[in-house]
Amino acid sequence: MTWLITGGAGYIGAHVVRAMAEAGERTVVYDDLSTGIAERLPEDVPLVVGSVLDGEKVARVLAEHEVTGVVHLAAKKQVGESVDRPLHYYHENVEGLRILLQAVTEARVPSFVFSSSAAVYGMPDVELVTEETPCVPMSPYGETKLAGEWLVRATGRATGLATASLRYFNVAGAARPELADVGVYNLVPMVFEKLTENAPPRIFGADYPTPDGTTIRDYIHVVDLAEAHVAAARALQAEPGRTLTLNIGRGEGVSVREMIDRINTVTGYDLPPAVTARRPGDPARVVASADRITTELGWKAKHDVHDMITSAWSGWLRLHPEADRG
Repeated sequence: MTWLITGGAGYIGAHVVRAMAEAGERTVVYDDLSTGIAERLPEDVPLVVGSVLDGEKVARVLAEHEVTGVVHLAAKKQVGESVDRPLHYYHENVEGLRILLQAVTEARVPSFVFSSSAAVYGMPDVELVTEETPCVPMSPYGETKLAGEWLVRATGRATGLATASLRYFNVAGAARPELADVGVYNLVPMVFEKLTENAPPRIFGADYPTPDGTTIRDYIHVVDLAEAHVAAARALQAEPGRTLTLNIGRGEGVSVREMIDRINTVTGYDLPPAVTARRPGDPARVVASADRITTELGWKAKHDVHDMITSAWSGWLRLHPEADRG
């Protein structure tokens, strides 16, 4: 088996490549390096620089590397940017996926794992989000992920392609400092950035109907997430034509205020947060039910929030040594 990992030089992608290698799977990475970093990859993993919008190049890579499965992570993923540039997001995320699937089916590649998102659910008013919770995305980004799931499933039904759509919840942490997330788009690095500036971390709204008034989210360690990809890939390999749609989370909610308190403890800072106005479209609570993935794949998260924060902080200090209070 050779797995093509699109977006494999990205933060999540590099962890998937690592997990695949540890499981004994052979991989080749296809990445346009718009946000990916080539140095994240092991020296023995081939890297082809290109866009999934280039169908001819994708087809050549599938043939030259005798690819027998694809893990598709390449996508634009910033919610705010998607609101400003919806046409760009649909072109990159949906048209890019269509072109990739066409090449995959023409090459008769039998397995396809799709990187989806909890953003497909929008603002669910439930204690735990199951895979049956209605999908009402609140942004063009979420819409493109839901449309991607439809396209993947329809292609599987029509061609026999085995497919898995994995709905990520809030990803954090790092396997090693050099693999850490370098973007400042999610809560943990956003807090790190403020602490490094010796400024109070921000809380966007403290008047939600939750115990401490701040939003509650389900955080998943990127190492656990990567191992879920390996489990999904092997399940498709073992059962041709299988179709899976799975949440990847821990089933445990943590509020923004609790996360900031824990980050302060780990980092040695003691900066109380500043409360600002709510961000439009932020639901009060989004926590996964992870029962189905345990039943279907035998997968369960192993790392807790402390592991996520400490490993992410080590990665942050590698790039921002001035932040170290130790």
